[in-house]
Amino acid sequence: MKNKWLQITLSVLSLGLAVLLVIYLPQIVRTLTDKDVSWAQIGAVFGALGAGEIALMTAVWLLSLLAYTFVLTGSMPGLTHLQALTLNAAGSAVSNLLPFGGAVGVALSFALTKGWGFANRPIVVMTLVSGIWNTLFRFILPAIGIIGLLMAGEAPNATIAAAGWTGAISILALCVIVAAALYWDRVADVLGRALGGLTRLLRIKADVSGAFHKLRADTAEVVRKRWPRLSLGMVFFLGFQWAIMAVCMQATGAWPGLAQSIAVFALSRVLTSALITPSGAGIMESGVVLLLTSAFGVPLAPATATALLFGFWTYTIEIPFGGLALGAWALLRRRNSRSAEAKSPSAISKAP
Repeated sequence: MKNKWLQITLSVLSLGLAVLLVIYLPQIVRTLTDKDVSWAQIGAVFGALGAGEIALMTAVWLLSLLAYTFVLTGSMPGLTHLQALTLNAAGSAVSNLLPFGGAVGVALSFALTKGWGFANRPIVVMTLVSGIWNTLFRFILPAIGIIGLLMAGEAPNATIAAAGWTGAISILALCVIVAAALYWDRVADVLGRALGGLTRLLRIKADVSGAFHKLRADTAEVVRKRWPRLSLGMVFFLGFQWAIMAVCMQATGAWPGLAQSIAVFALSRVLTSALITPSGAGIMESGVVLLLTSAFGVPLAPATATALLFGFWTYTIEIPFGGLALGAWALLRRRNSRSAEAKSPSAISKAP
């Protein structure tokens, strides 16, 4: 990905694919479900939305952005919530435009935070810690989705239910082990030896154990002191994102039930990891429609409208919002630079 023209080509192709997936969503839904839905039917659902429902979606979306600032401020002491909001908005805009936007997002974070006077090491630690917490919760979400389905009685039989419980508990146990290893030295040593033994058994040449210990050394101080803030920030961030989906479901008439809505939300967040399009755009919407209609019996038009609305609030709107945040940052930086240049040394009063 070091070739600039290759990056541009892949980005254009990926964005084009995302747009096509959304434009041809009714045809994709027909292929997946053998049922017809038209843009006219979807538009009729959108037309029935009230101003109060749109205002509520906007408010919950803003609350989700505010909640995530606690993850970033927890990862980097000294970072303000306004700066964290700018970082999140700018990074999301880049990730939503590029299929492999993570590296560009990190570079952008360095540029913003260096401009605010932070040194390199705190920036690296923030990137690592926030990335670890996002990854842990991305693993936890499928387990929560499985538990939601099991609690709703959606398992076809006892064997599948038992397998579901086993899988969900195993995922949660793995996340607990990793979190404990990041916090406690003894658990880290045990996990490090286990990773070393596994790599030798699988004949993997990479030093996975050494990489884990280096990662832990870089992040241990922040993790030990600020894990409650980081965890609560992620819980509220994901909670508000689920609330956005719940409001979309209620507004479009696609509400399948509490446990079912949690399962749909968990699936939607997992599908955003599909790197074929930026943030899984188009793929996420198709998966949401398929689960709502096939598993929970929601009519096609409300289900499709819900998926598109949720995609708007968690993907599309972040692009212009991030652009505005970057524009404001650049404007303020230029104004401050001009003010500093205009202030001549003779105008500075000397201390007595």
